[in-house]
Amino acid sequence: MKLLVTGALKITPEESAELEKLGYEIYFMPDERVAVPENIPCEEIETIICNGLFLYTPPDKFPKLRTVQLTSAGLDRVPMDYMDAHGIKVFNARGVYSAPMAEFAVCSVLDFYKQSAFFSAAQSEHRWEKHRGLEELGRKRVVIVGAGSVGRACADRFRAFGCEIIGVNRRTAVDGFDKIYSISDIRTAVSAGDIVIFCLPLTKETEHIANAELLCAMKDGAVIVNISRGGIIDTDALITELKSGRLRAALDVFEQEPLDADSELWDLPNAVITPHNSFVGDGNRARLFSLIISNLK
Repeated sequence: MKLLVTGALKITPEESAELEKLGYEIYFMPDERVAVPENIPCEEIETIICNGLFLYTPPDKFPKLRTVQLTSAGLDRVPMDYMDAHGIKVFNARGVYSAPMAEFAVCSVLDFYKQSAFFSAAQSEHRWEKHRGLEELGRKRVVIVGAGSVGRACADRFRAFGCEIIGVNRRTAVDGFDKIYSISDIRTAVSAGDIVIFCLPLTKETEHIANAELLCAMKDGAVIVNISRGGIIDTDALITELKSGRLRAALDVFEQEPLDADSELWDLPNAVITPHNSFVGDGNRARLFSLIISNLK
């Protein structure tokens, strides 16, 4: 079996040996953004490990393709209609990044609640000044939109702080939540949330699900955390709400990445901006390779 591994996974010699034990003949393509090198027999490749390869190379270049293993959790970089039509299995990195992303969500909310920016500025100015407006997580209502592996990891961690955990999901039978709303009832769910976390994949149905109407329905002072995909939120509508001072937002993903240097988001005091970094964790690599071996056996 011929396996193509792109630069999305820089495997070690030991990892290569493990894959070879499964019967794979491995070909390497360091850069997904360039044409497939001539030494790679595309017509014989049956399995691919990649991230954004199909943004640059059409899948029909690999006529024998049967399995794709992504290094990302999202499927938005893969032409799923083509994959489904041709019976190609697509595995994402389900569960690999859930822990660091959930921890990042907690950290982001605590940045607001514990006034991290205020104390950081005071320290840089050698200024001893107390802040009397700190908030507690306990008893807050956390609305998690998307009850997949990342959403469930968020639920576990916020529950440890004594929060009420509300989920919004296509399926309403999901463990670990105090209550689950269907996606059609999202407005009702978020309207009472102190914290609203977006963890759902970007699809045609979820693009701009957080539009002006939904943002307007959120309670004053609510904290929005987006660790999924930027297209989930209507950026212009969000900026309008943030400029009013009514909401707060921790944003790790954006409709256009990198975020334009001229974006108003950078300078809003009630926005925390990070560069699509929430997935990073020191346990990712071990989890990812273990998942790959399990899926490609």
